[in-house]
Amino acid sequence: MTTSLSHADARRVLDAGLARAEEIGQPMNVAVVDDGGHLLAFGRMDGAIKASIDISTRKAVTSVLMALPTAALTDLVQPGAELYGLEQTAGGMVAFGGGIPLERDGVIVGAVGVSAGSVAQDVDVATAAAAALG
Repeated sequence: MTTSLSHADARRVLDAGLARAEEIGQPMNVAVVDDGGHLLAFGRMDGAIKASIDISTRKAVTSVLMALPTAALTDLVQPGAELYGLEQTAGGMVAFGGGIPLERDGVIVGAVGVSAGSVAQDVDVATAAAAALG
C-alpha cells in the first residue's frame, strides 16, 4: 500500500485537470500538492488569469490541511459561524470551491486546487483531476 503521492501521480492529476479545462473551454491554473501542502505539479493554461496562480495553490493547500474539499468550508467561515476568520490563518486559506483532497486507500496523500473559472467550473475541473488518481 502506497500512501504518498509521486510526481507521476501528480502529473496524471494535473493532466486530467488541464484536459477537463480544455474540454469546457476555460483557461485554468491547476496546482497539485503533497500531504504536507508542498507543490508537486502546476500548470497554467494560456489565458488563465494570473491572480489564480496563487489562488489555485492556496486551494490545494487549504484542502490538504483541512482534509476537506474547500467548498465544504464556505458556510463555516461566514460571520458568526464556527470557523469565521479561517482565511486569515496558515498563510491564507481559501474557503470556496476548487480544492479537493487526493486519497489513496483512505489516506489523504495530497490535494488539487483549481482556479480561474467560475466556482462551479473550478469544482468541475478539480473533480475530474482528482478522479485521475484512481
